[in-house]
Amino acid sequence: MDQFDVAVVGLGALGSAAAYQAALKGKRVVAFEQFELGHVCGASHDTSRIVRTTNAAPEYVNLAKSAYKDWAALEKAAGQKLLSITGGLVFLPKDQPTTFGNLTETLDATKTPYELLGAEEVKKRWPQFHIPDTVEAVYTADTGMAHAAKTVSAMQFLARSNGAVLHENTRVERVVPVPGSSSSGIEVSTSNGEFHAAKVILTTDAWTNKLLAPLGVHIPLSVMQEQVTYFKPADPAAFESSQFPVWIWGGDPSFYGFPCFGEPTIKAARDTSNNFMTPEQRTYVHSPRLLDQLSTFLGALIPWKGQPLRTVTCQYCITPDRQFIISPLESHPDIILGWEPPMLSNSLPPLAVCWRSWL
Repeated sequence: MDQFDVAVVGLGALGSAAAYQAALKGKRVVAFEQFELGHVCGASHDTSRIVRTTNAAPEYVNLAKSAYKDWAALEKAAGQKLLSITGGLVFLPKDQPTTFGNLTETLDATKTPYELLGAEEVKKRWPQFHIPDTVEAVYTADTGMAHAAKTVSAMQFLARSNGAVLHENTRVERVVPVPGSSSSGIEVSTSNGEFHAAKVILTTDAWTNKLLAPLGVHIPLSVMQEQVTYFKPADPAAFESSQFPVWIWGGDPSFYGFPCFGEPTIKAARDTSNNFMTPEQRTYVHSPRLLDQLSTFLGALIPWKGQPLRTVTCQYCITPDRQFIISPLESHPDIILGWEPPMLSNSLPPLAVCWRSWL
């Protein structure tokens, strides 16, 4: 049986980061992906993800701040640009509940620079937006976007460059402690053979509970099929990243969007549509109803948006409180669970560094 210090199960964004960090530390690393690397079955494919410090929780603001130096280190190691700073707006409608809570109080407490803008000031600086007077906006200059697929690919390349063995199209069927001992490691049974590791990191998103069930552990996870749509504006120059920021609508429902990023389109989506499913039930077919809802909302907020060009589906998996998890299992401390909610992808590099506490 092949012996390793660390086995990583699931090579999306967080798993690829864990494999890279463990290999960088000199560990013997093996990692498994049930699909091909760069697949579209999870939540780490496609192009842009928001990077931001705007969060109502101080601990997440501080974590996001530390991310910028880690993004820089990752870009240097990869030899390519992965992060683009554009500035960002969080729209806070006064007549709707918001998921951002006391955002400005948190930013003040964490000494995070921001501007609080009224509707007229927003329209003056960014005439692409049309917002009512009942909406104010928080602008942060350090907000930006990361290229999701390129980032994942870069971390996989760096993991291999540092000695990690990555197996794609290899399904992990069971992860169990070695019988008869609480400290002799973990057996990893896969569709391509048996492996042994001192520690195992599970970054398996919607598939997590299948591997936890034999261990008597269950994590409450809700899985949804979500979708993002790319619109083609008549004047793409008005939506270049130098002219148009990343934005989040903090009302209920919540929406978010991006400037042009590598092509003359703008990307937008609704956050959490409650289109519940299991990975096996996923259709990969977008919902016309959600597209109509998004188009109507965006037509009011950004009248110059243009027509929808394409819609891409993705898998969205969240816990009840939408917080991330990086923790060894209480009953099996050599098995470490890693899970990151989609809206916290800005904190990916420092979260990956957190693995070092248990490696």
